[in-house]
Amino acid sequence: MDIETIVQKKLGMRFSDVTLLKQAFTHASYANEKKYQKIDNNERLEFLGDAVLELVVSDYLFHNFLQWPEGKLTRFRAQLVCEQTLSTLAKECGFDELVLLGKGEDAGGGRKRDALLCDVFEAFIGALYLDKGLDVAKAFILSQLMPKIHEQESNLFMDYKTLLQERLQKNGSITIQYTIVKEEGLAHDKEFEAVVSAQGKILGRGIGKNKKAAEQAAAKQAYEEKTGE
Repeated sequence: MDIETIVQKKLGMRFSDVTLLKQAFTHASYANEKKYQKIDNNERLEFLGDAVLELVVSDYLFHNFLQWPEGKLTRFRAQLVCEQTLSTLAKECGFDELVLLGKGEDAGGGRKRDALLCDVFEAFIGALYLDKGLDVAKAFILSQLMPKIHEQESNLFMDYKTLLQERLQKNGSITIQYTIVKEEGLAHDKEFEAVVSAQGKILGRGIGKNKKAAEQAAAKQAYEEKTGE
């Protein structure tokens, strides 16, 4: 099946301008290999989609989290539209299978790269906005992000490293150390394991897509064990 049919079947969307839809899934590496066909890549659509996404999310947060100060709104928005979240949504939509890549990019694992999939998701939003307007683009964005909003709202701002430090240092100064003990995976899909220790004792372990996330996961485990949560 072609891109148009798959998008219609999977997402229930029929584009009026199929060229826009195909452009959203055209990576620069593919367009460069097809220079003689004068194919447009998705970079301009990505630029537009990024702006539409930020507007929609900002508007939603502004009107639904009335007691939150600007800083908290900004941090929540950053978490919702971050590379990891958007690449996950792209995979859930099946965009990793639809994106058109050059042979070298595809062979190098580009189809699994978070940054590339994030760009494709934003490009799709840009194409949807141009083809169907802001209301349809907004409905799609919120339908995709709503589960993430509910999932992340409760613990988004839980800085477990700080919480653990405060807990352990109630009765005096204790040195807390974080160590990355394992790093594995390809360059575009690494996974890190961290341990947190104090006074020579390992308190927790955690895994994450980057070192900071792994350390937070380790701190979370240690904190929950200390507090019985």
